[in-house]
Amino acid sequence: MENKNSAVAVYNTHTEAESAVKLLTDSGIDTKKISVVGKGYHTEEHPMGYYNTGDRVKFWGKEGAFWGGLWGILVGGSFFFVPGFGPLAAAGPIVSSIVGGVEGAVGMGAFSALGAGLYGMGIPKDSVMKYETAIKTDKYLLIIHGTQTEVQKVKEILATQDNGETTLHINA
Repeated sequence: MENKNSAVAVYNTHTEAESAVKLLTDSGIDTKKISVVGKGYHTEEHPMGYYNTGDRVKFWGKEGAFWGGLWGILVGGSFFFVPGFGPLAAAGPIVSSIVGGVEGAVGMGAFSALGAGLYGMGIPKDSVMKYETAIKTDKYLLIIHGTQTEVQKVKEILATQDNGETTLHINA
């Protein structure tokens, strides 16, 4: 990642996160800078299966349409099983950060692979803990990476919605 500035929004439902992604893409935000992460399914909503169609992973079950739609828009999509979280689904640049976090989490001690990935993207430790808690409580993270100007614009765009909380993380 060329810079480590980000805007992070937390949403209660996949519908809210999906609406925010649509708002951002309709506003001209580059989809290569947008990431979404959330639980792959709730404990009572077991997925019925996963399959790979070349460069796309498909999943069917209650939230299959949500993740399938995001993977059609955003770059990359993946499922992870992270101890303490269970199955996580992710799309966008965060995928490579989580993969790096899987490798780096052993040396990071207090962080999970997700936390190590977020920290590696420039998100401060206290915020990483907040976002890990959000994921554990079945919320969704929408993360936009970019220049300081780009992430400030994203915050302004997302402020037009009535839901979600957006925090800027600027690393000079």
